[in-house]
Amino acid sequence: MIREENVDILADHSLLLAIPAFLPAVALVGLVLFIAMRDRRAEKRENEGAETESARTDRSEENP
Repeated sequence: MIREENVDILADHSLLLAIPAFLPAVALVGLVLFIAMRDRRAEKRENEGAETESARTDRSEENP
């Protein structure tokens, strides 16, 4: 590219052109994080339910 004197470059649009390339990757990372967090919460709820259920069976075995 030949530079001429008294020419000011006001904007570089390469970033605007790169956004469509990175947007799907960012969306995919967000989706994976969302699913992982949802899965962890569900597993935590299942474990709490199992602990409560095992505590109930332990108490019922102690009191015949």
